[in-house]
Amino acid sequence: MRIAGGGREPSPLQPDVSMAATRAETASLPGTGAVRAPNAMDRFIDSIELVAAFFVGIVAADVFISVLLRYFFSIELPDSYNFGQLLLGILIFWGIAATSYRGTHITVDLVWAASGPRLQRVIDVFATLVMLFVVAVQTWTLFDKVSSTYGDHILTAELRIPYWPFFALAWIGDVSAVLLIMVRTWRLIFRPETMGGAYQIKPVE
Repeated sequence: MRIAGGGREPSPLQPDVSMAATRAETASLPGTGAVRAPNAMDRFIDSIELVAAFFVGIVAADVFISVLLRYFFSIELPDSYNFGQLLLGILIFWGIAATSYRGTHITVDLVWAASGPRLQRVIDVFATLVMLFVVAVQTWTLFDKVSSTYGDHILTAELRIPYWPFFALAWIGDVSAVLLIMVRTWRLIFRPETMGGAYQIKPVE
């Protein structure tokens, strides 16, 4: 059917090519509400968070099985207390890695909430740099702990399993936290639109 202007009414079975091209261009612009395709850095961040979630499951399974065997079958797993401590330590350091990039850790934001967007971004960059320094120092001291534990040949009481591999896993989680905080700092300064929320750049209309 003909319409005014000599055009033709688009068929529901034929997609509008011009509209598809417009949507493709819009998706490539930050701050338009379109979902940004994940890059290698996003996949790296997701993999670290997946490892942290895996250790959460391991700790939960360890606690559940230990309690189940102890209270219902009067069976205690060898070195269950030591394993619980070591796995919890690993979980804590990988949890730091998981929360440091997203900024989902506990924060006090009275000044931040009362500030404008520009000052909020300055506060976030400063806080992230302080966190980077603290976690980097912590990573260095934890590496010294791994080395000393390996050199002292510290073993569990019953199964005689060395402690240092568990300490090394916790240290790797701390290294991951340093890397993610560096990524967060770089994105806050140079790519704030990738952080979403208050930093999402809106298009000019």
